[in-house]
Amino acid sequence: MYYYSLNEYLKNTFGEKVYKISLDGGMTCPNRDGKIDTRGCIFCSRGGSGEFSASRNLSITQQIEEAKGRIRKKSDCKKFIAYFQPFTNTYASVEYLRRIFTEAIENPEIVALSVATRPDCLPDDTIALLSELNKIKPVWVELGLQTIHENTAEYIRRGYKLSVYDNAVKRLHNENISVITHIIIGLPNETEDMIVESAKYAGEHSDGIKLQLLHILKDTDLCDEYEKGNVTVLTLEQYADILIKCLKVIPKTTVIHRLTGDGDKKILVAPMWSADKKRVLNFINKAIKATPEE
Repeated sequence: MYYYSLNEYLKNTFGEKVYKISLDGGMTCPNRDGKIDTRGCIFCSRGGSGEFSASRNLSITQQIEEAKGRIRKKSDCKKFIAYFQPFTNTYASVEYLRRIFTEAIENPEIVALSVATRPDCLPDDTIALLSELNKIKPVWVELGLQTIHENTAEYIRRGYKLSVYDNAVKRLHNENISVITHIIIGLPNETEDMIVESAKYAGEHSDGIKLQLLHILKDTDLCDEYEKGNVTVLTLEQYADILIKCLKVIPKTTVIHRLTGDGDKKILVAPMWSADKKRVLNFINKAIKATPEE
């Protein structure tokens, strides 16, 4: 079964392998600072999903150089994507965002800018800035939708309606900015059909999609629910089966940026099979190859 992988897209676009560098822009989230809530999304770690980022105490340039040094110990890669990952990376003044995003893309080895954020944190002046930067180097905006189902969205404390996502996607696409949507497979109380519906919707509205396994991480409200027995996690076989059903309904032109994802082993509670990334990807890729085209 064919899907349009990120590696294929990057080679088609930039002519060679490209690595993502996770950067910390020093921001927080309206779901944590009290604007919407103080507890964050039910699954989100204390680090705001930025456990693999460099220290926010370093400048953006220092973070980039440190990451390039680590990557070059295993690869001779010459091109990189600046990925602002932890928390909500448009949740700041446009002046501050201009400074850190410009510092990132001014590095000659950075070929694109990827910004992880919430669709309710994209005011007009921020989109205007991203549009301006997009004329210099490609800009991707990553939106954490997770699900299209409102009951689940309320349970995970996402803090916005699907219509807010739709509006953000429309405004970004009006500026020719690429949108990458995150979907979580295995959210509590969701059926297989519900997960596939979310993947289909996101795939049809986005330029790229990240399919993410639900991880149970320490010190989260989801972990409390899991330890009470109120939440179950998928087996590898179940995950691969649902993932393939998602891939079947995503348009073949939509770039698949992620097939699973790996939580930080230091705070991972479940499912423990996800800690062996190489085995997981081998299993998934074998299952995909064994799936005939329809």
